[in-house]
Amino acid sequence: MRILSITAGAAGMYCGSCTRDNALARELMALGHDVTLLPVYTPTRPDEANVSRPRVLFGGISVYLQQYAPMFRKAPPWLDRLWDAPGVISAFASRALSTDGRMLGDLTVSMLQGEHGALRREFDKLVDWIRAEPLPDVINLPNTLLIAMAGPLKREFNRPVCCTMQGEEFFLDSLVPPYRDQALALIREQVLHVDRFIAVGDYCAAFMSDYLEIPRERVSVVPLGINMDGYPESSPAASRPEGEPLRIGYFARIAPEKGLHVLADAYIGLRRRTGRLPIRLETAGYLARSERAYFDGVCKTLDGAGLAHECTHHGEVSREGKLAYLQRLDVLSVPTTFDEPKGMFVLEAMASGVPVVQPRRGGFTEIVERTGGGLLVERDDTDALTEGLQTLVGDAALRVSLADRAFHGVREHHGIAESAARLLDVFASVVVPGESAANTAANTVANTEASSSVA
Repeated sequence: MRILSITAGAAGMYCGSCTRDNALARELMALGHDVTLLPVYTPTRPDEANVSRPRVLFGGISVYLQQYAPMFRKAPPWLDRLWDAPGVISAFASRALSTDGRMLGDLTVSMLQGEHGALRREFDKLVDWIRAEPLPDVINLPNTLLIAMAGPLKREFNRPVCCTMQGEEFFLDSLVPPYRDQALALIREQVLHVDRFIAVGDYCAAFMSDYLEIPRERVSVVPLGINMDGYPESSPAASRPEGEPLRIGYFARIAPEKGLHVLADAYIGLRRRTGRLPIRLETAGYLARSERAYFDGVCKTLDGAGLAHECTHHGEVSREGKLAYLQRLDVLSVPTTFDEPKGMFVLEAMASGVPVVQPRRGGFTEIVERTGGGLLVERDDTDALTEGLQTLVGDAALRVSLADRAFHGVREHHGIAESAARLLDVFASVVVPGESAANTAANTVANTEASSSVA
């Protein structure tokens, strides 16, 4: 099958959605499928070998300039090529291209207006680029924020379009009035242009079906899967050296919605209960400049409780650094304050043989219940989180048992091979027999030869 998969860059940071899209593309390529992974906005930065095209469409700089300086909507092609060069975009991405939904309402609405809005030129460039490439059998969009691509792509190429849903509701809900309502209305108007929606979990499917008014029967679930390369080959649950402190870990972007402050408060409560027991709090993850004050506040809270010497922040880590970091942990907790639909960090911890303590919300519930690799506690309840952490800290046998279940459960239910197989089933369900790109090309050749013979 020939697949065009569009993926959205995240302004230079490691991105869970980018990593998912990239891992699926790699797996599908390994199975012999012809996959083009095309970045939009910025180059992607997965934490494994990047298989995306060295080309960016809807380049973040071009989009921004066309939105706010109309004269750039008629810029010469050579200037477009300059702005859209991956190196130029990357140089500006972390400094000049905000991803704050509160500031990007009008730009979001323009993207969703598609070929009828201020960014029509970018939609024309996308169509022209695809025309110059081998025709795909199916096109996949990475989120509903790019649903305005579906209509023109279906019209121009008569190919099925799928659209993945993987957490964009948090961005949409962060938009200030009137942009949120406008954006939701524009997405809902264009649902009919998508042949199949793909949700990353059961919670995501149910929530987004209601949120975007998509008939539930038009949503398929393709559970998250991770590439197990580099993870332990056998469960390390009982291999922690004697005398080492117990390490409670956090691994996610540093931001209020990810709940580091909640974990810090729970850790303070835990230390009041555990006395001299050797425990440490380890954190790792991307820290944007805009969240520095938030992170400093969390550190100040821990310092005020006399626990700063027990805490270490490892910053943003590469794939190798991530694997080493996770394998040092005894428990992982990322107590998000919203209903996280993905939670890749939960799967990554479990793949390392690390049990989790997570709030019963979003996609965490189905992952923990399916794998058996952790404890679920009441959402938005610091005391409940403290209790959950204390249960695992104080019960070594339970900790080892849950770690072993985590290790095996994630391999049984959330490997990248299973995820790719489910995705192929979805694609196969929307590709009309006899309408594949290969057949189209063969029919074109046959018709040409027939015309030549008649002539």
